[in-house]
Parts: sequence; C-alpha cells; structure tokens
Amino acid sequence: MTSVALRVVVGLVGFALVGSALTSAIITLVLPRGGNTRTAHRVIRMTRWVLTRTAGRGSARRERALALLAPVALLLMPIAWLLQIWVGFAGLYLAAGLEPVGDTALDAVWRALFLSGSSLLTLGFATGDRVVHHLLTFTEATLGLGVVTLLIAYLPTMYAAFSQRETQVALLAVRAGTPPSASEMLWRYHRIGNDHELGTAMLEWEEWFAQLTETHTTLTTLPLFRSSDPSQSWVTAAGTVLDAASLLHAAVVDAPKAPAALCIRAGFLALRAIADEWALPYDADPSPGDPIAISREEFDRAWERLRDNGNELVDVEQAWVDFAGWRVNYDTPLLALAEMLEAPVAPWTSDRPPLTGQSRMGRASSMRR
Repeated sequence: MTSVALRVVVGLVGFALVGSALTSAIITLVLPRGGNTRTAHRVIRMTRWVLTRTAGRGSARRERALALLAPVALLLMPIAWLLQIWVGFAGLYLAAGLEPVGDTALDAVWRALFLSGSSLLTLGFATGDRVVHHLLTFTEATLGLGVVTLLIAYLPTMYAAFSQRETQVALLAVRAGTPPSASEMLWRYHRIGNDHELGTAMLEWEEWFAQLTETHTTLTTLPLFRSSDPSQSWVTAAGTVLDAASLLHAAVVDAPKAPAALCIRAGFLALRAIADEWALPYDADPSPGDPIAISREEFDRAWERLRDNGNELVDVEQAWVDFAGWRVNYDTPLLALAEMLEAPVAPWTSDRPPLTGQSRMGRASSMRR
C-alpha cells in the first residue's frame, strides 16, 4: 500500500470514529426520541460489570453498586466520546500530512495524538504545520467543548425527570405498602372509604405512564437510576398500579372501568417502549389466552381478599379470564425490565422471572442500534 493510500485509509477511519462519537452524543443528549447507540450501552455494560464485580457479596453491597451504575455511566459516556474524537482527529492529522518529529512512522503517530489531545482539551501547547491542521485544531476544540456543554445542559433535564418520576413512586408507598402490592392498594382505598377516588388515581397514573414513555426512552440512563429508598422502584410501582387497574377492571363490579382501562393501555405501551430501547423481547400482539406469570392460586387469594374487604365482585372465573387478558399485555416486558434492573422484591413483579427466560443486562444490551 502506498503512503497516499495509507493516509486515505487512516483519514477515513479517523472520520468514522469522530462521526460515531458525535452521532452517539447527539442521539443520547439532544435527540428528543428513542435511539440508544452502541457506545452508550457498551459504557453501561462495562460500568455494571466493574461495579458488581468489585462490590463483593451481599445484597446491600450489590444494591449500593447498582445505585452507582447510572451516575457513573453517565459521567463516563462523555469520556468515551472524547476518546473517540481524540483518536479520530489524530488519524485526520496524519491523513492531512502531519510531519513526524523523528524518523519513524511511530513518531508521526505520537505527534498526531499529542496535537489532537492539545486541541481537544484546548490547551494549545501543540500546533500543526499547515493551514489544514489549524482548521482541524479549531474544529476539534469546538467539538470537545460542545460535548462537555451538552452534558452540562443534559444533567438538569435528567434530574428533573427523575424527581418527577420518584414523587409518584414515593406516594405509592402510602397507598400500596412497602413492598407495594396491587391487592393492598385496592384494600387501602376501600378501607378508608375512598373508592370513589380510584378513577382519579388511575388517570393520574395514566399521565405518569405517558411521562415515563417520553423520559425513559430519550434519557438513556434514566431507567437505571434507582430510588433513594432501596425498597422502592419505578418498575415495581408500574407493576403494582397496572395489576391494581387490571384487578379493578376485571373483578370489582362498580369499578371506574374507563380510567382503569386507559391506565392499563398507557402502562403497557410505556413498558413496551422502554423494553424496545433495551432490546428486550416480548410478543407485541399477545392472545388473551396466552400464559402469564401470575398463577390462578395467587389471583384467587387476591380476589378473596377483595371479597373479604366488602367489595362487590364479579364471579371469580370470569374475573380471572378478564384479569389474565389484561395482564398478558404487559406481563413479559414488566418482568423483563424488573429482572434487568434487579428491582427490589415486590409481589407479582420482581419476585419471579419472565416466562420467556430472557435474562439480565448482558442479553438485554445486545443493542439493535
């Protein structure tokens, strides 16, 4: 290969590295829609591996490690992008004819990396030989500052969405117990004579699910941020509310059917959208008769508790058929997300694996994007 051809190849590789880094940064930090990239998810996978391996044994230590996963990965992402830009621009400097300080090709590589690092960090202690090198220097410095600026602007949006999500999660502890349970939620509303508020509550959770769809598919690391209380999680909260709405619609005679149905639909659409971002498999068009992870015995116990609580209920056979018909829409994505995120144990959500047997971050993060 001639020196000219080699320079062209090096330049193309450098351009590809820079383009990949910028594409990942723009999709992760700017683009207002789902579209996670390989760079972001590789950082998340490696960060998870290191944190969990160094955490040692014990559930408390693992919980602390998982709590660090999202913030550490978020801070490492711009470093990964900057490293790609650094190496990529070094290739562009070589392609543009940067002369070595010494007599070997390795000297040219070291000088290119040295100049690229100086330009990227805006230190200015190294310069090129030609006008094209100066133009590349200005461009690289601008891109380096731009990536850091985007991250700084991104953080307030991230934590505002996190705070908004966690407000409802914390309120659920009052309404559904800790860990949260669907039957406990309906029991508490009935015991305090507040059944008439269930329709309003379902509509509030419908709005929460709509916000979840937007924020958890556009803010890459947000699903990984854990609640400040280790016993709480947005996944278990989602599962509890969806099961409560399904029980309400299927079993309670005078239930607010329309708000419950809207809440369920908003919920399973949200969980499916988030599962899509993490490449978690599920059946997009399940049959009402497909199996679910909830056993008939578990449902019967919940139905009996509602009956003993004084609710007027539909026949248990019909209630089970209707409940299973609702649950099948969100059963697999809910349990897959709970397993992937290692959510705290909660009934009907994180206390069992998904029926498909798909497991954890390693398989989930084989991204399609």
